[in-house]
Formats: sequence, structure tokens, C-alpha cells
Amino acid sequence: MDFKKISEKNEKWIAEKLSIDPDYFNKLSQGQAPEFLYIGCSDSRVTAEDLMGANPGEVFIHRNIANQVIPTDNNINAVIQYAVEHLKVKHIIICGHYECGGVKAALHPSDMGQLNSWLQTLRDVRRLHKDELDSIKDEHQLFDRLVELNVKEQCMNVIKIDHVQRSWYKTGYPQIHGWVFDVRTGKLIDLGLKMEKEFMEIREIYDLKPLENKL
Repeated sequence: MDFKKISEKNEKWIAEKLSIDPDYFNKLSQGQAPEFLYIGCSDSRVTAEDLMGANPGEVFIHRNIANQVIPTDNNINAVIQYAVEHLKVKHIIICGHYECGGVKAALHPSDMGQLNSWLQTLRDVRRLHKDELDSIKDEHQLFDRLVELNVKEQCMNVIKIDHVQRSWYKTGYPQIHGWVFDVRTGKLIDLGLKMEKEFMEIREIYDLKPLENKL
């Protein structure tokens, strides 16, 4: 993309939107009511609205390197709290992607400066699933499997968050979904995770509801 042409492209985009709906931007300015919080990778090839076929206002989006949900990251905690408590989203999607540079870095550790602490969570995923991953001899399959396992572990991190648990007990939402975007085919793959079942298996460790009020 030519930096000097961004403004020109913006004007063209505005004209296209207004040609379809002259009131488009007036409607857009009235607020947002998305049902989805999408947590994905910062990779420039993976744009949430495009791959989901969504319009502006339909998906609340947070992106970081390797789609991490790190408990001590104030940024993502604020995003999740706002999405759950104020936007009342019905679904939280963790979406990883094949050929992810962050996952590749976790497979081949090296000193990456500031990125070391960020990638630690990914390396923990590798450690948690070491036996399964060590049994995979094909490098490409290993890479793909760590992408999938990372999505699952980040979904687990979501259900540990207090804002999410409070909403679950009160409304039954948000539902948590794990996806992988295949950059080689363009397909979205639902990993079919059963996060309520997963939560029940770790509930005694991570449930934040007072004991006397538990189901």
C-alpha cells in the first residue's frame, strides 16, 4: 500500500458507502451494539471483519501478538470487562491462525528482548502440552497443533476472568469459542471447544463465586 494514497482510498471508501446508504455514517455515529468480542492476532494478514464478513459496529475487536489472554495485561482485561459489562456481548471468540509468527517463536526459543515476557505464556502452553507435541514428528503439523492448543488455553484464560464469571452466573453469557483462521485456504475453523464442560473440570481451582452461593 502506498502511504500517500491512504487519504485518497479513504475518500473512495466514503463515497462507496454513501452511494449505498446516504445515511450510513449518521447511523454509524449513533453507537455500537456488537454481540461478539473477537480476540485475535495482530498479524496483518488476519483482519477480523473481513474474514467474518462483518460490518462496522458488529464486532468488538482486540488484537495482540499470538492472540494472548494474559491475566496481568490491563489492556485485555479492560477490553473484556467493557465488552461483557457494558456492551453485553453474547460471544467471546479467541481466533488464532496458522503460520503465526508468535507461535513459531515459541517453537524455536531465542532471546527476543521485550518480546520474551510476552511469549512466556505461549511457551507455557508448549510446556503444558509437551507430551502431545513431542509425539508429533512433522514440523508443519507440530506448528499447526501448537496454534490450536494456544487457542484452547487462551479460552481457558478467558473463563478464569471475574467479569466473565459474574456474567455467566447472572445471564449464561458470554459463550466462549475457539477458532483458527487458515491463511492457506481462507477458512475459519471452529475447534468445537466445550468451554462450560472445561470450566467444570477446573472449577474448584478457578471459580471466583463465594462458596455459599455456588450452584
